[in-house]
Amino acid sequence: MSEPKVPYLHLSGLEPLIITPESNFVNIGERTNVTGSRQFLRLIQEEKFEDALAVARDQVEGGAQIIDVNMDEGMIDGKDAMVRFLNLMAAEPEIARVPVMIDSSKWHIIEAGLKCIQGKGIVNSISLKEGEGPFLEQAKKIKMYGAAVVVMAFDEQGQADNLERRIEICKRSYQLLVNKIHFPPQDIIFDPNIFPVATGMEEHRRNALDFFKATKWIRKNLPGVQVSGGVSNVSFSFRGNQAVREAMHAAFLYHAIQHGMNMGIVNPTMLEVYDEIPKDLLEHVEDVLLDRRDDATERLLDFAEKVKGGARKKEKDIAWRSESVESRLSHSLVKGIIDFIEEDVEEARVKYGSPLQVIEGPLMDGMNVVGDLFGAGKMFLPQVVKSARVMKKGVAYLEPYMEEEKRRNATSTAVAKVLLATVKGDVHDIGKNIVGVVLACNSYEIIDLGVMVPAEKIIETAIRENVSAIGLSGLITPSLDEMVHVASELERIGSKLPLLIGGATTSRIHTAVKIDPVYSGPVVHVLDASRSVPVAGEMIHKETGPAFHKKIKEEYREMREQHSQRQSDKKYISYDLARQNSLKLNEAEIKQPRELGVFIEEDISLEVLRNYIDWTPFFQTWMLKGKYPAIFKDEYVGDEALKLFNDAQAMLDDFVANEKLQPKAVYAIFEVERKGEDVEVILDGEKKGKFHFLRQQGKKGSDIPNLSLVDFVAEGKKDYMGAFVVTTGHGLQPIIEGFRKQHDDYSEIMAKALADRLAEALAEYLHERVRKEYWGYAADEVLDNESLIREKYQGIRPAPGYPACPDHTEKRFLFELLDATNKTNVTLTESLAMFPAASVCGFYFAHPDSRYFGLGKIEKDQVENYASRKKMPVEEIEKWLAPVLSYK
Repeated sequence: MSEPKVPYLHLSGLEPLIITPESNFVNIGERTNVTGSRQFLRLIQEEKFEDALAVARDQVEGGAQIIDVNMDEGMIDGKDAMVRFLNLMAAEPEIARVPVMIDSSKWHIIEAGLKCIQGKGIVNSISLKEGEGPFLEQAKKIKMYGAAVVVMAFDEQGQADNLERRIEICKRSYQLLVNKIHFPPQDIIFDPNIFPVATGMEEHRRNALDFFKATKWIRKNLPGVQVSGGVSNVSFSFRGNQAVREAMHAAFLYHAIQHGMNMGIVNPTMLEVYDEIPKDLLEHVEDVLLDRRDDATERLLDFAEKVKGGARKKEKDIAWRSESVESRLSHSLVKGIIDFIEEDVEEARVKYGSPLQVIEGPLMDGMNVVGDLFGAGKMFLPQVVKSARVMKKGVAYLEPYMEEEKRRNATSTAVAKVLLATVKGDVHDIGKNIVGVVLACNSYEIIDLGVMVPAEKIIETAIRENVSAIGLSGLITPSLDEMVHVASELERIGSKLPLLIGGATTSRIHTAVKIDPVYSGPVVHVLDASRSVPVAGEMIHKETGPAFHKKIKEEYREMREQHSQRQSDKKYISYDLARQNSLKLNEAEIKQPRELGVFIEEDISLEVLRNYIDWTPFFQTWMLKGKYPAIFKDEYVGDEALKLFNDAQAMLDDFVANEKLQPKAVYAIFEVERKGEDVEVILDGEKKGKFHFLRQQGKKGSDIPNLSLVDFVAEGKKDYMGAFVVTTGHGLQPIIEGFRKQHDDYSEIMAKALADRLAEALAEYLHERVRKEYWGYAADEVLDNESLIREKYQGIRPAPGYPACPDHTEKRFLFELLDATNKTNVTLTESLAMFPAASVCGFYFAHPDSRYFGLGKIEKDQVENYASRKKMPVEEIEKWLAPVLSYK
């Protein structure tokens, strides 16, 4: 008679996840955790839940099989945030297909989350630290809700920190759960505590070994249960040494899985392949993990110095140059090595007898490897752009040989043509350029129309070139309406071309609500460059494309219905009540500026500005996540971030030494009078006009005001404001054109990204001088660059078009007041984007209570009032304020 079969752990979102003995290691995504991700915390604090969903989506797309959600932060209503986020996740099929792990130290938050999730999730976590009563009471409720549970090796005496305590606590917990309340054993997940090793403390020597042994004991003696843990804890002692940490994680996970650990928080792309760990490093690491020598820690510490600072340092290896020409071309493409590409391409041309066959053969094969590695998260964007540079240089070498062959053979070298354009009125194209590079790396032919492209040119070119899809990009709010217009025009002519939507202001919900309804053809939002390849592939595939189009159409229809329902459930107050709940300023001395008027800032040094750069957004441009300078120690992206930073410094050195960019700035400080919800500007004794501001209308808690920027100006007395326009974009175009001639996408994107960073640095630098010198309200301020980046100074400089002041039309009066175009050569497009793109404008507010905030959604009554104050038609204002309207 055979033994009874042990039930498996069944979890589910919209799709089941069944964990069997044959299952691979189960990855748990933890970036939707406010305690582990600063980005996610900020989005939740600012109530940008739609953006926060992108973090969850990114986790699932990156391979997470379970999503951990944690809202434990002192300044957040954890219960409300958990419920709201889980409900939004449930409406996103791409995210909701995986199970949810509800993570909190507060039982009321866990229970609120359990009431929301669909399918079967996991509670993280319970333990015996408060005794058996609370432990069993919570477990009963988890069982009632039908969830699995993580049980920490923790009791009334504290955390288990050796083998005996781990066994003791886990055995006791198991017996209580299974025998007393009949909790299904397969729904129990033990976390026996992963602690650091090689700390130098004798009591920590067996931390890893005891975990392995405890895991093996648990899986053998507590039938049905799972074992989980957070792997990165083990290498805590080697922060900053990526090579050693990667090896430790890979070796630890290898042994832990061998002993029975079958799930946990670990990113597989952050691991070295166990078999590829150098034997000498592996020996030292395993001596520590397995406690094989008394001097294991000292030996590993000494050995770690040889590989300190990230990836292992190797002697320059040119052995690959003796391999076949196909292997050499692939190696050059994957590694971004440009030195040998022309000679290797020439050798391949002679061998294949056709330049076209070289492109379609070894070059495309190499780029397919690059595309696969990028799609799997094993290459980063800067590396991919360097690969594209090698490819372009190789193709450029072959072009003179291709003219005759093109006449004889019309075969296309591309799987499809994709047209890319930044829509009319918008001048930003870094993101579009990156998408073009990534698609080109995957055999697509790219037709890039550039920036400020009208709908008629986009459509005419698409038809003439017989493209397979159109990609639209936009950064500023008016671009959203222009995308709707392009879609409407495609519909008018009966086109069914797939439409890809991307850019900073775009979103999946906007695409579903605004663009999809006006176009019967396929339309899909692309979150970032990494998603462009699979989305484009599915969109244009002859066999699977129709099913994909139908699926997306249905998803977007459901999203519109859910959005409509959510909008009706929103809590807003009337505009009159919002004004009554305005911020009441603390009495503060109004500082008389040292000089009033409009001024030009001249002789601005790039050498000075580089010291004001906030580098974190620079890395975000390249899709490298992490905060500067800590990003250099990141075990996943640290090496590539450092290479990128060094390249940026070299280009900055060139910019500075040869004065390649010409910074320009104009600013004004003026007297103002508050007129209700507006601010009247008085300059040289004349009333010049008004700035108009909008007010939050979301329902607030007690003693929380509905803010408007006008609140930071004193009522009933003379006060002061300022405004500015700065740019570092002059001189950039010749640089860009030079890189384009060299087919150097990497340097082109780098130059644009640096110009943008320098523009923000100039805004920071000028604001500091205004605070300390020109206005002088903070003359004694002493702040380092980190404090400037964190905005520790008094006062703010919000910009039209951004969260506190989303109306771009305020730029018109700002530019007129400063005579900005004449003084800086910065112009406004018809959509009120600034050109050059590396430009910043905004206001100066000085009051100590002034702070940044997001407007949120606003109601019809305020829009009508605002339109009246600005003397503009309501319909016109609604176009500019479309993203913040609660009723459209």
